[in-house]
Amino acid sequence: MTAGVLTLAACGGGDGDAEGGAKPLAAGPVPVIDCPAEGKVRGSGSSAQQIAMKRWMQQYQRACQGVQLVYDPLGSGAGVAQFHRGATTFGGTDQALTEKERTVPQDVCPGGRAIDLPMVGGAIALGYNIPGVTDLVLDAPTLARVFDTRITKWNDPAIRELNPDAHLPDLAIVPVHRADDSGTTQNLNAYLKGAAGDHWPYPAGKKWQAQGGHSANGSDAVATAVTQTEGAIGYFELSFAEKRRIETVRIATGAAEPVAPSTQSASAGIAAAKIVGEGRDLRLRFDHKTSAEGAYPIVLVTYEIVCDTGNDPESLPALKSFLGYTASRQGQEELHALHYAPLPESVATQVREVVASLS
Repeated sequence: MTAGVLTLAACGGGDGDAEGGAKPLAAGPVPVIDCPAEGKVRGSGSSAQQIAMKRWMQQYQRACQGVQLVYDPLGSGAGVAQFHRGATTFGGTDQALTEKERTVPQDVCPGGRAIDLPMVGGAIALGYNIPGVTDLVLDAPTLARVFDTRITKWNDPAIRELNPDAHLPDLAIVPVHRADDSGTTQNLNAYLKGAAGDHWPYPAGKKWQAQGGHSANGSDAVATAVTQTEGAIGYFELSFAEKRRIETVRIATGAAEPVAPSTQSASAGIAAAKIVGEGRDLRLRFDHKTSAEGAYPIVLVTYEIVCDTGNDPESLPALKSFLGYTASRQGQEELHALHYAPLPESVATQVREVVASLS
């Protein structure tokens, strides 16, 4: 996504041409939010949640005009780095903090440490460009061999077995991956490593290490490459597939039916995760082998990083108010129209409890 600082002034109205296909802000009642009289909250980090942040800021402004909000979508790594320097009130990252990253300088979180609050969910779609094919099913071992260029033709027997009724052409497969380090890559790597077993010998990191294929910087460029290249397959957030009308792969998970990416199926996939953080840290561990009906297994969650204690007292009321709104039922419901996945209520409830306890 194109980076650009999001401010209340910049987010004063809806627009229909934002990346990811954001719809104009619907008219309706002003959200019910517990607003402080004033305050300033600055965040930076994940660009995957950029459109969600824009919508949330638009809605929050309608109720809380005395609060100033800024979000700079520089990427997950920059978001963590800026939070560690004390330059922001919260950071956004598509990968939970490491144990080392949770320990921050004492002038950033006096008496406390950094914690992960899951806030934005989504499906990582596998988009493809195969003339005449509008329904394609793949499983984890086959995907691993496709992206590692060990399966090189779309009419390979392994793909035909999963798609007995499809007219698969004798066409070269062109896998497209991210050239830059990204949380999207990390989450796809984690899925393939967890679900494909020995078929995917690479680490679940932000850097792409499989063999062959083409590369592009950012999800937007990967989606463009797929649309422009016959035989291509790539990965990106669902919003890119929806906006560009790219066909997407259904995943054979062992459920009765292969699962397509959607906001609902991603929420179901996130619901299969377990909270493994300690104390108020709510980092998740995904079940990439889930076979739950309707649960899409390749999901991404963006976390907001905050201090559990030691937050700046001047910004704390506004921080709790804003994050309380984003984690609320009304805040999470805003995500459907933007092709993000709302958090399962069981997770959202815990996020709201932790936000209320910040000090």
